[in-house]
Amino acid sequence: MPQLTDDPERAGTWMTPAEYGASRAVLWTGATVLVTDPDGRVLVQSVDYRRDRLLPGGAVDAGEAPSAAAAREMREELGIDGHYPRGLAVDWVPADAPGFPPEMRFPGEILHVYDGGTWTPERIGSVRLPAQEVTGIDFAEPADLPALMDAGDARRALSALRARVNGGGPALLEDGRPTTPTALDRLGVLRTRRAPQHGTWHPGPVPAHLPVRDRTGWLFAPDGRVLLLVARATGAVHLPSHRAEHAVAAVPLGYRYADQQAHARTAARLTALSPAADPAYARLLATPEQVRELSDWGPAGRHELASVHAARAHLGLPAPPRTPPVELPEQGLRW
Repeated sequence: MPQLTDDPERAGTWMTPAEYGASRAVLWTGATVLVTDPDGRVLVQSVDYRRDRLLPGGAVDAGEAPSAAAAREMREELGIDGHYPRGLAVDWVPADAPGFPPEMRFPGEILHVYDGGTWTPERIGSVRLPAQEVTGIDFAEPADLPALMDAGDARRALSALRARVNGGGPALLEDGRPTTPTALDRLGVLRTRRAPQHGTWHPGPVPAHLPVRDRTGWLFAPDGRVLLLVARATGAVHLPSHRAEHAVAAVPLGYRYADQQAHARTAARLTALSPAADPAYARLLATPEQVRELSDWGPAGRHELASVHAARAHLGLPAPPRTPPVELPEQGLRW
C-alpha cells in the first residue's frame, strides 16, 4: 500500500487520499446460500426475471455484512429465518463475465457462498415464496446444475458443494474455479449423475435364498478412513470390490435389497494397497460420511452409515475427523 499524504509536493509512491481512493477497484458484493436435501440434491430457485435457476441470495446492501445479507435474502425469498456463519466459497467474478448487458456497466463481483445445511422435509415444507420474483424451488442433482444454471453460477455451486464435502474451509474461486483445487476438484467429482443405490438396508449376511448382484467393501485404513474409487473420465464414485485390496478381519456388514436382488457390503481392515491395476480409476481415502454425501443412497443411507461405524468400532479403529479426501499413490503403500 502506498503512503498517503495531503502534501502535493511529495514525490515517489506518495498519494493523496483522494488519489488512492480513485485508484482502487470497484466491485459489487453478493451472497448466496447452498442448501441440500437429505439425498444430497441442491436447492435452486426459479425467478421471474431470467430463465436460469439460481441459488437463493442476492446483492449485499451498503454497509451490510455478507452473512447478514445471506440471512436477509433467505428470509425475503424463501420465508426462512436462519443464521449462516459458515462460508463455503468466495468467488471473484470478472467484469467481462457473460450475461451482463453493457449498459449495466458490471464492474465485477465478489460473491460469498454460505452453507445453508441439509434441510429436512419439514423445513422444506415451511418455505413460503414471496408474491413476486421467486416463482418456485426445486432440488436438483448436482450434475444437472450446468444444464439449469448460468455456467459460472453452476461452477461456483459445484465448487462450494465440494468444499462442503471436503471440510477443509472455504474455497477461494476465480470465476467459479478453485485457485487451489482439491482431489475432488481435480477429478471433477459430482459432474456426472450419481448412480441411484436405493432400497432397504439389512445388517448382517445375505440370506442364502437371495441372488447377489454385486459385492463391495468398506475397506478401512488405520486412521478410520475408507477406500473410495473415482472414475477419472466421469468423476463417478463407488466403493471397491470387497476383494480388491489387502484386507484382514473381513466381516459381512449388510446388504441393500432392491429389485429382488441383494447388493452385499463387507467391512475389513486394510494392511496395504497394491500398485494401481487400472489407471482409469483414482483411489482416495475419505471418511464414511464423505462417501455417503458423494453417493445417492436414499433414506437407507443413514442406516448403512450406522452399520459402517459399528464395524469400524468392532475393528478397533478411530472415528476419523473430516478432512479433504486424499488421492493415494499409484505405486501403492503399506501400513
